[in-house]
Amino acid sequence: MKQQLENIRQLSLEQIAQATTPAEIDDIRVRVLGKKGEVTAILKQMGKLSAEERPVMGALANEVREVVEKAIETKLEEIKKALMENQLVEEELDITLPGNEFEMGKRHPIQLVLDELKEIFLGMGFSVAAGPEVELDKYNFEMLNMPKSHPSRDTQDTFYITENIVLRTQTSPVQVRTMLNEKLPIRIIAPGRVYRADEVDATHSPLFHQIEGLVIDENITMADLKGTLEAFVKNMFGPETKVRFRPHHFAYTEPSAEMDMTCFKCGGKGCRLCKGEGWIEILGSGIVNPVVLESCGIDSTKYSGFAFGMGLERLTMMRYDIDDMRLMYENDMRFLSQF
Repeated sequence: MKQQLENIRQLSLEQIAQATTPAEIDDIRVRVLGKKGEVTAILKQMGKLSAEERPVMGALANEVREVVEKAIETKLEEIKKALMENQLVEEELDITLPGNEFEMGKRHPIQLVLDELKEIFLGMGFSVAAGPEVELDKYNFEMLNMPKSHPSRDTQDTFYITENIVLRTQTSPVQVRTMLNEKLPIRIIAPGRVYRADEVDATHSPLFHQIEGLVIDENITMADLKGTLEAFVKNMFGPETKVRFRPHHFAYTEPSAEMDMTCFKCGGKGCRLCKGEGWIEILGSGIVNPVVLESCGIDSTKYSGFAFGMGLERLTMMRYDIDDMRLMYENDMRFLSQF
């Protein structure tokens, strides 16, 4: 047994000296000192020895264990130090080399215009509201005075998920949800993505962005609508900009109007952009139909309101003189880096 312990000591020290990786050292530790290791196996045979031999063999076994453990610890430190030195040499950094150039990201032109719109309307006391893009037909159409039989729905190319669930065609459902859930008075804008089954071309896309506004309070009139929108246009396009309102029809407002502004490129004189008219259509608006108010539980004899809606892509194209909507979706850095 004594000879076995001496052999274990000698062989282990030789193997430890030859080891070059932490894994090799760990294998030696498990094989020699582990629960099923060589030293442990010898200690299990101590019962066969006489009472005089047991203390001597026990002390020798402990000595072998301590020698091997110390050799393992010392060798492991040497290996780690050598590995670290090699790593430092291999990963040496030449600080005189030029660094990698990173391009700074920029806000998308649509986001730039949206941020500007938000600042204008927040400054007039509005708050920003949001709602789901997958919407109930009830909120997208019916509560806006457009039941399934309404003729205006014939012009809506809608993406239907089921008979009663659609991809919203406008952000007007956000107005409905706000009227149902918020306390009066209400002053909100509702920007967001909307969907219609349009063919992609220079001015149309099946996915685009709208921003709609809603004000509900006592004694709201058409004058409040006109004053608010005129203030918006002058803030957005300059104090010299003029607006005009033309009668129109929307199911959810009565009376309704489309609003034009003087062409920002020619100042109203007439050019290619405004097709020689001097005016550019910018949005639709009107006084909220009492039917819509009543369907949302609002007393139309006490409260009134106005609403408006405009396309963000159209505004962005006007703001930056972009002649093709598709440019804003193609992620071409040559285009986006201009903003």
